[in-house]
Amino acid sequence: MKMRYYLAVKKTYGAKTMRLNQQQIEAIKKTFVQVFGLGDVYLFGSRVDEQARGGDIDLYVVPTEFDNLALKKVDFLVKLQHLIGEQKIDLVFDKGQNRAIDQLARQQGILLCSQH
Repeated sequence: MKMRYYLAVKKTYGAKTMRLNQQQIEAIKKTFVQVFGLGDVYLFGSRVDEQARGGDIDLYVVPTEFDNLALKKVDFLVKLQHLIGEQKIDLVFDKGQNRAIDQLARQQGILLCSQH
């Protein structure tokens, strides 16, 4: 039986709820800093919707440098799954294009880590 964990996280415009446990949050932060160093990572998608069930972990990454993003993506996913177990994780990168997915992630997302 799978357990669900809820953690309230405050953003500047109010409180939001996300469906990740503290161990998963810390693993995402740690792995982000190890692989990308500087930048921001947001949780968005179904995991920030407390009415949704299941769903993959959607992460929106705002890197400070764009070198070797494909390699860094693989490295991040391997390291993160080692820490939290096998799960469907999607990484979306902010490439400065202001796409619909960029707007959605920034509007509904919860900032998990910011390193500058």
